[in-house]
Amino acid sequence: MKRRAIKWQDYAGHIAEALPKGILLTTRAHGKINTMVIGWGGVGINWGRPVFTAYIREHRFTAEQLAQNPAFTVNLPVSGPVDPAVIKICGSQSGRDIDKIAAAHLTPVDGESVAAPAIAELPLTFECKVLYQQLQDMDAYPDDIRAAMYPQDVDSFVCVGPNKDAHYTVMAEIVAAYVLED
Repeated sequence: MKRRAIKWQDYAGHIAEALPKGILLTTRAHGKINTMVIGWGGVGINWGRPVFTAYIREHRFTAEQLAQNPAFTVNLPVSGPVDPAVIKICGSQSGRDIDKIAAAHLTPVDGESVAAPAIAELPLTFECKVLYQQLQDMDAYPDDIRAAMYPQDVDSFVCVGPNKDAHYTVMAEIVAAYVLED
């Protein structure tokens, strides 16, 4: 599989449009690949570097993976939304319990610059190395956001969706951007 290098800036609008519908963030640590659906994030410049910022709940398996290997890929189709079957599996299951790559019939492709794979079926790929992460302060959220996005006090390991599980802000440098092609 070939990689066609792209300018990340040319796809910033595409990512902003795709995020609310869900895209994938993929990690690898201790020989295990995990991918999850993200709907919050963005691309931009920080410290003079191109960055992708993601928000990951503190008790998610992905947060554990990033603590072991601070690198990830962002994966999405070149056009259109992610397959709803992929969203269902990767957005409602934990990588602690199942191999989401196998369950969603996804094909990992070794990263070019990071030890996290691209996904052949979602060929638009940003490879990212974590520069900074910090757990968000729940008390600093406006009341309406806290009420809407963090209403439940449930077991964070099994709850999918809004709960009182804070997010890490994860800011990562985009070290490669490409489209996978046959």
